[in-house]
Amino acid sequence: MRLPVRFSFFSAALVLGLLASVLPAFSQVQPAVQSTSQTTGNGTYIAVDPLANVKYDNKYDISLGMAYAHMKAGPTILQGSNLGGLDLSGSYWLSKHWAVEGNIRGYAGTSGAGLGNNVTTQSISGPFIQEYFFLAGPEWLGPHNKHGALIAHALIGGVYGDFEHDLRELPPSAVAFYPNQLALASIIGGHIDLNRSARWVFRVTPDAVITRYGINYGAKYTQTDVNFAISVGVEYRFKPKRR
Repeated sequence: MRLPVRFSFFSAALVLGLLASVLPAFSQVQPAVQSTSQTTGNGTYIAVDPLANVKYDNKYDISLGMAYAHMKAGPTILQGSNLGGLDLSGSYWLSKHWAVEGNIRGYAGTSGAGLGNNVTTQSISGPFIQEYFFLAGPEWLGPHNKHGALIAHALIGGVYGDFEHDLRELPPSAVAFYPNQLALASIIGGHIDLNRSARWVFRVTPDAVITRYGINYGAKYTQTDVNFAISVGVEYRFKPKRR
């Protein structure tokens, strides 16, 4: 037997009214039921926020990443070098927004070579080169929350370039390389931090790398090169807190 439409509508409204009156009462009782089940150890899932204790109040931190850099081994070489290495940084925080950062990084790889005037020079292809940086400078904590932060730094120091290691005792002028030397260097860029916990951070560091190498053959002069570098790794924030 089919019920009248008016009676069906009245029944639906009555059910909805009963549910509306029961749900608030149920929601008030539910926390007590959950707390009881949690204390009885019956396998109830408890949600925990791993980022709840991210405070940016640590005194020290250290980071290590796999590094990449693009550079040129000589003042007139057209072909650049793609180098790989390691990037190690440490920071001492003076306040919430300012720190002193020290940085050591090394890169190694092969480079294109300029053509010489004899067969021996022309046979040199892809010589091995290396760069080692040691720098320090200010670090600034920019926009941040419990999920991550943007950090800027401006570092200055030195770089040792080893360009003659694989030249078969030929002078660097034979392939248009810089000679081996210790030169002025600076790095401007920063860190992109993604917090994984209060202590561990996934870190990406893009930088502009500025070097000022000189040549000691022909017309002696120095040249400023601006290159790109990036590293990807992890940071650890030590437990001692900043006062």
